[in-house]
Amino acid sequence: MDAIVRSRRFRVKATDSTRPIMNSHQLFRHSRIRLALWYAGVMGVILSLSGFGIYRSIAQANWAAMEREVESIAGTLHDSLEPMLPASETPTAALRQILPELCLVGQPCNANPTLIQRHTIGISDRSTYYIRLFNHRGRLLAFSPNPPTELPQTLNPTPWQTFQTASGTRYRQFTIILHGNHNPSEPHGSWGYLQLGRNLEVFDTEILQMRWILLVGFPIALGLVAVSSWWLSGLAMQPIYQSYQQQQQFTANAAHELRSPLASLLATVEAILRVPQSDPQEMQTMLHTVERQGRRLSHLIADLLFLTSLEHHSSLKPSQRCCLNDLISDLTEEFLELATLAKLDLIHQVPDRDVYVLGNESQLYRLVSNLIANSIQYTASNGKIIISLIARDRTAFITVKDTGIGIAPKDQDRIFDRFYRVDRDRSRKTGGTGLGLAIAQAIAHHHQATLKVESQVGQGSIFIVEIPLAH
Repeated sequence: MDAIVRSRRFRVKATDSTRPIMNSHQLFRHSRIRLALWYAGVMGVILSLSGFGIYRSIAQANWAAMEREVESIAGTLHDSLEPMLPASETPTAALRQILPELCLVGQPCNANPTLIQRHTIGISDRSTYYIRLFNHRGRLLAFSPNPPTELPQTLNPTPWQTFQTASGTRYRQFTIILHGNHNPSEPHGSWGYLQLGRNLEVFDTEILQMRWILLVGFPIALGLVAVSSWWLSGLAMQPIYQSYQQQQQFTANAAHELRSPLASLLATVEAILRVPQSDPQEMQTMLHTVERQGRRLSHLIADLLFLTSLEHHSSLKPSQRCCLNDLISDLTEEFLELATLAKLDLIHQVPDRDVYVLGNESQLYRLVSNLIANSIQYTASNGKIIISLIARDRTAFITVKDTGIGIAPKDQDRIFDRFYRVDRDRSRKTGGTGLGLAIAQAIAHHHQATLKVESQVGQGSIFIVEIPLAH
């Protein structure tokens, strides 16, 4: 019969499907690249819009500040000149007296005025600003020394003008009307026009520097964004990849756990069909094997369905007050016979005062029972298992302490994983599926409780459940 079982298992393994599956590493790498490109693209657009917006804002702010400065100087000159303007159209002497620095058209220009004369018109930087005076007919009367070359000699009464010389230097010019003494010959009561211009070379240099900063800084920033996007996409994909690996591991473990009893079950049925009906004792043995494997499959499927329902909260029931004292006492009484058969001392310690928590009593019952069954399973004969209950700081502490084989530190983080067994051979003999602690952890999480383990190899383990008390 063993040969039949082995041959049947071999055939089941040989008939497993081998459909091509895309390399998971390649799949997640492509997903990470796409995510990084999206990150970099979106951040690139944001940086571009932000950089362009900042550039426009700074440029417009500097331009507006420059115009306010020109307008302020022109207003000061206007207010200073207007009361002293003569009525004559050729005010040569008067203009020379009012503005000693100005050069009159057709007369020698004072190219080296004194410091007092330079400050008479309020402008000391003649390389940046220039002044021109026109009469009401648009004829040039006076101008500041060393004016920019290639200035238009005709009057354009537009308040603001921007022009560029052949050398490439730009100027911003402001024109304001001057009103002098009453003169019937003046059209609309105007005496003439005052023009104040400013060299834009410094302004253009600053704008050019900003452009260069943006042109050089944007690729660098984009490169940093690309690097950070690759790093961030890796962080974003890491939990997904871990979940995928856990799902793959769970699928493989579930398939393995289901395949072994199923193969044994099918092999036993096949042997029953081949054994002569005249041997009732052999038939009875095979039927017991079928029953045992069927129960194992049933328990395994029930545990998987229970875990799934806990994860998807599909088994939610109204919370009720549960007395942990009665729960632990009942479990101790239930497992006492099993512990006695295993030659173990099973002791429970509960306080005199009843401890209540909110939750599902059947689930809490299964949580503690799984911990007790696990301790019995991994504790040798003549050992001891102590179940205790303590209420402190609005929290109930349920501890299950045994003197078993203990758990190595490298295994303590994995014992709550599905199908994970510290001692696989021992678990096979006792019929465990590796889902007991996983179910306990899921129930604890479902009740906003924590389940942790403290263990040393050869000295036993302590499982601690911390669950909030009922108000």
